[in-house]
Amino acid sequence: MSLDNETGLDPPGIRVRPVTGLVAADYFAPGYFVWAVLIANLASIGYEEKTMYMAAYDWRISFQNTEIRDQTLSGIKSNIELMVSTNGGNKVVVIPHSMGVLYFLHFMKWVEAPAPMGGGGGPDWCAKHIKAVMNIGGPFLGLPKAVTGLFSAEARDVAVARAMAPGVLGSDFLGLHTLQHIMRMTRTWDSTMSMIPKGGETIWGDLDWSPEEGFACSSKKSKNNNSDVSQGDNTNNREFQSQAVNFGRMISFGKDVAEASSSKIERMDFRDAVKGYSYAHLNVSCSDIWTEYHELGWGGIKAVADYKVHTAGSILDLLQFVAPKMMNRGNAHFSYGIADNLDDPKYNHYKYWSNPLETKLPNAPEMEIFSLYGVGIPTERASERGLHVRKGMAGENPFNPSGIKTYIREYNHAPPANLLEGRGTQSGAHVDIMGNFALIEDIIRVAAGATGEDLGGDRVYSDIFKWSEKINLKL
Repeated sequence: MSLDNETGLDPPGIRVRPVTGLVAADYFAPGYFVWAVLIANLASIGYEEKTMYMAAYDWRISFQNTEIRDQTLSGIKSNIELMVSTNGGNKVVVIPHSMGVLYFLHFMKWVEAPAPMGGGGGPDWCAKHIKAVMNIGGPFLGLPKAVTGLFSAEARDVAVARAMAPGVLGSDFLGLHTLQHIMRMTRTWDSTMSMIPKGGETIWGDLDWSPEEGFACSSKKSKNNNSDVSQGDNTNNREFQSQAVNFGRMISFGKDVAEASSSKIERMDFRDAVKGYSYAHLNVSCSDIWTEYHELGWGGIKAVADYKVHTAGSILDLLQFVAPKMMNRGNAHFSYGIADNLDDPKYNHYKYWSNPLETKLPNAPEMEIFSLYGVGIPTERASERGLHVRKGMAGENPFNPSGIKTYIREYNHAPPANLLEGRGTQSGAHVDIMGNFALIEDIIRVAAGATGEDLGGDRVYSDIFKWSEKINLKL
């Protein structure tokens, strides 16, 4: 599964390609559904294989490289055009999930951009072919956990695995130094860099501030997912704690630093630090497993730790310091800033197309964009899912020049009470939400012709409207 560390494409002599058709992602493994439940429900209202299309793509490589290597973007364009032309001119409803949300954002710019960089569809292609885009769990502004994944291959899933099988990921398991293999492999996947947080401290906050300041998510089970609930102030799934949580601090070296006042944190800048003596050859258990960590040496590792706390303002420099080869590839395909002037010709380059803060939505005033995601999960920041839809996309503004209507639909997370409930029908978890009955109902209704207004407009349980007002984004 590893790619070439220089090109981000196939290693010499190895070819791995995505499966095509609806079976590409109906189940991840036997009994573990992904799209299967939604496909079955769409079939129940008359959809079939010729009116449904699974846009499978190689999620390891950068978005533009899926076109260069596999012509995936061209395939999506052709299939959408075919479905519209063979179904009486009815426009399509697109349902991306997770990183697919960013991929389709890239597609909407690519399809209208002139060849050879784009698909040459012209400035009205989206208006002619797309009724609605219903984004499920879309990391529009990136994910803080993407930083930890790239930084150390650590994530919540890894922590759970460590708890269940201590030592496996840190030992020479089956002749493999497992965690380092994971790190080496994932750092060749350029697509992961599309989910690095965007917008810096303006969006995510700094040492002392974040939009969600004072918020603490409760893990209490909630059963309130009524489809007729409009935006409200439901406090069942949140509570406020006396000790503030500094959400702007994405990486902290020590709990004491994470909770300390910024005035009491002494930091030493790592950016110009000299990477110290390499210890790679001393660690015989590493065998031939090589990551850019080894080039850091003890001096580089100490410099990173001595900075104490990393916010969205320093994470790009941090990753560049730790993994320069990876970031050099990523910087050629992705960008993480906020545009000062979207009319600047530089934003015509594909590296900006998956960043909603550096690109314009299509000129398609009749199209609708939905952001569908779960709330009430203690380990996730839901703001990254819907914040830009509320702040940057709502109404006519530089990011949304034609005033495309946007809607936020939140789903209270209610985990299954016991094993008999399986993965549940009211889950807001990132993958399990694909079986959430309220989400499925919303999608089915839009696929049957309803609009966002027919659904009742926004349905919000979190304080995302209040959080968006705290962000000073020039519109």
